[in-house]
Amino acid sequence: MNSFYSQQAGCTVHWQDLPGHGDPVVFIHGLGCASSYEYPRVVCDPQFGARRAILIDLPGSGYSDKPEHFSYRTCDQAQVVVELLTHLNLDAFWLYGHSMGGSIAIETATLIQDRLRGLIVSEPNFHAGGGMFSRGIAAQEETAFIESGYAAMLAAETSPWAGCLGSNAPYAVWRGAASLVAGVQPDWAAQFLALKCPVTLLFGELSLPDVEAAEMQRHGVKTIVIPRAGHSMSWENPSALAGAISGCLSEG
Repeated sequence: MNSFYSQQAGCTVHWQDLPGHGDPVVFIHGLGCASSYEYPRVVCDPQFGARRAILIDLPGSGYSDKPEHFSYRTCDQAQVVVELLTHLNLDAFWLYGHSMGGSIAIETATLIQDRLRGLIVSEPNFHAGGGMFSRGIAAQEETAFIESGYAAMLAAETSPWAGCLGSNAPYAVWRGAASLVAGVQPDWAAQFLALKCPVTLLFGELSLPDVEAAEMQRHGVKTIVIPRAGHSMSWENPSALAGAISGCLSEG
């Protein structure tokens, strides 16, 4: 586990650099998740092709620090990712982001396009309003969520998500959810469609049909369906996800 100090977040951020060939893929996790928890089994799968992978735990998540003063907005998390990329001094790289991490990856891509080989996002937030989880979290007052809502949500969660959710600070989860509901301008869809690098959208088979997936397909965005998986594709079908990401890198 590696670390650097983020001036943006005012804390130490931890990340893993898993060796392999080719330009690295930087993995950005979603709300209540952690890349150190979610992606080792994806990048170690034979379908990933022994490529170099960088897994960041965003501030508030996993092994990274959890400062109470940080905003945890997607735009500020994107700046942290840019700090990591600058710290690593990479000549070229790919970005992969899932759910909220997809939105953060889109914002990161707009900030650092000159060295970006391509962007792969899986079921990101494209518009303001949030998803089912983020809306339910942001509907509570931050103080109420910190005092009781987070513990109740964690106790009720029976999926593997509970494992990494427990590594997140409750205020980081609430502020991240509130940021997704509030959205950004221009919105993530507009930023995504304006990118000049290759872009790919992944959706779980069980998440379809989906309005935003259909919207992106109308715009000609390459879309890959991960079979036998829904939104949580990294643990529902990690091998298929690994193969889909590797296929995008081979074509790029």
